[in-house]
Amino acid sequence: MSHDASSDSPDSAPDAPSNIEPSNLKWNQGISNYQWLVLVIASLGWVFDVFEGQVFVASMNDAMPQLLGTSSADIDDATKKAIASWNNYAMASFLLGGAFGGILFGMLSDKIGRSKTMIYTILFYSVFTCITAFANAPWQMVALRFLVAMGVGGEWAVASAMVAEVMPKRSRPVMGSIFHASSVFGTLMAVAVGYFIISRQVMGDNTWRLGFLIGVVPALLTVFIRWKLREPDQWVQAQERAKTDATQKTGSLSALFQTAYLRNTIVAVALATIGLTTFWGCHIYGKDTLKRRAEQQVLVDAGLADVNWAAASDAEKGQRTEALKAEKDTIKQEEMIGMFLTMVLGGGLGLVLFGSISDVLGRKGAFVFYHLGGLISAILLFYVLAPGDYSRAVLMLFLPVFGFLTLGMHAGYAVYFPELFPTRLRGTGTGFCFNAGRIGSAAAILASGLLSWTPTQSSTYMIPLFGVGVVVTLLAKETRGEELPE
Repeated sequence: MSHDASSDSPDSAPDAPSNIEPSNLKWNQGISNYQWLVLVIASLGWVFDVFEGQVFVASMNDAMPQLLGTSSADIDDATKKAIASWNNYAMASFLLGGAFGGILFGMLSDKIGRSKTMIYTILFYSVFTCITAFANAPWQMVALRFLVAMGVGGEWAVASAMVAEVMPKRSRPVMGSIFHASSVFGTLMAVAVGYFIISRQVMGDNTWRLGFLIGVVPALLTVFIRWKLREPDQWVQAQERAKTDATQKTGSLSALFQTAYLRNTIVAVALATIGLTTFWGCHIYGKDTLKRRAEQQVLVDAGLADVNWAAASDAEKGQRTEALKAEKDTIKQEEMIGMFLTMVLGGGLGLVLFGSISDVLGRKGAFVFYHLGGLISAILLFYVLAPGDYSRAVLMLFLPVFGFLTLGMHAGYAVYFPELFPTRLRGTGTGFCFNAGRIGSAAAILASGLLSWTPTQSSTYMIPLFGVGVVVTLLAKETRGEELPE
């Protein structure tokens, strides 16, 4: 059953179902104003959603040292390990919070509605991000990241289901990709905060707090959602069926493990686990390539490039600290440039093109393309380009390619997961699969923190997961060209 009746008749409901879908229309033709509005509002929620997550990535190298009572330029190895471990704990907490919130709010959206639940999720992540600005201990940052992530995970689950239900079949892949790709604007906002505010140290060591204060702004979006959005017709019809048929119960988590949906659930959880683990273990590490290069260049200029830091004297360590402090702004700016090239430019293109690629290669073909490309590009960056004597220009040209291939498959979750479950379970299934993937990735990051792995070690151990993603995809169900299951 398609959902583009409004595309053909101005008098019909904007997302009313129709059994006839014109075959000669392109994905962007015949889309009603209301359908565009749904995409815009869902995407704005996701933009701010991602900003709330990425503002920590942009500021963690400044925030955590201060919360530990030290400096980001401190060279004490024990302190650096403590900073890295607390950052890993915070990211793991964020992933676990997203898993819990995604499952909880996904189920809630099947029961009380998409638009109502979206309001709750946005308020959740907005308020707790703002509160993070007042954290004064590492454990508080970890706890607040969990609460922020509950709203973040829930918003994605609800918004992706709503976009899929409102759009016609021909438009779903591209619209779902656009929705997920809008995340780059959230990343761009975080990059801007890091580049123009945090690097300038306008409030000294407390500057990082400004980024979290901005996090309260998305709460204003909930007023517009309450005013403009209504529940999708498919959801309304599912509620009617549930009233007369006990087997059509909405929001049932246990139903995902029934025979009819078990394969889809397992495959989707595995894909999300692989994608989220490689994101935090490989993609994020890759975006810091220019930062690491800048730090090395500072040491070269200071005549400290050949020092064995494991056996360095106190005087040499002091020289290193002073050299890094003196170029702190430049190093931060290089970090933000790398974040832009990897996560915004390359990653954004990879996300937005998933829908078009999946229309050509199929959903499975698109996932294979991105996972295989991610495997190859990660090996090239971490084992050839980054450790080699390659220029800054070469790295800047390759980082968008790396970002495209290691992030693009994430849009597939918004495109593919809603196609795997019926309306009564769509929010529950989409939310569970995407966010249960956070549990696996959180376990990997938590392990790296407990074992005190360096970022280099973490990325090395997680690169092979891209290859596992290819194998998992081969076990998946192909849904290209199919109607959303009722």
